[in-house]
Amino acid sequence: QVQLVESGGGLVQPGESLRLSCVASGSILRINDMGWYRQAPGKERELVAHITSGGTTNYGDSVKGRFTISRDNGKNALYLQMNNLKPEDTAVYYCNANIVLWRGSYEDGMDYWGEGTLVTVSS
Repeated sequence: QVQLVESGGGLVQPGESLRLSCVASGSILRINDMGWYRQAPGKERELVAHITSGGTTNYGDSVKGRFTISRDNGKNALYLQMNNLKPEDTAVYYCNANIVLWRGSYEDGMDYWGEGTLVTVSS
C-alpha cells in the first residue's frame, strides 16, 4: 500500500509565499518522476512542475520564475516552493509520483496521487 500525503496549503495574500510538501510511504522500491499538479474551480487539472529522479525540472509557463520544485530521495519527499503568489494560483494542489514496488518476484510501477492541499491567494 502506497500513500502520498501533501501538506503546507493555506490562505495567503498576493505576493506572499508558501511551501508545499509531499511524502510517500509504503513498501517503495524506488520513485521515478514526481510532479505537482493543480486544479482550480471549473478548470481542468494542469501541470505545475515536474522533476525526474535525477533532478531535471520543468515548469508550467504560468509559474516559471516564481515556483521551485525539489525532492529528497532519501525521505521520499517532494517540495514546491511558491513565491510571489497570485490570485490565479488559487487551486487544489496535487502531488503525483511514479512509484515502483517490489511484488516478490517482479517490479511493479504505477502513478500515484495524493488527496490534494488547498492553496488560496486572496487579499
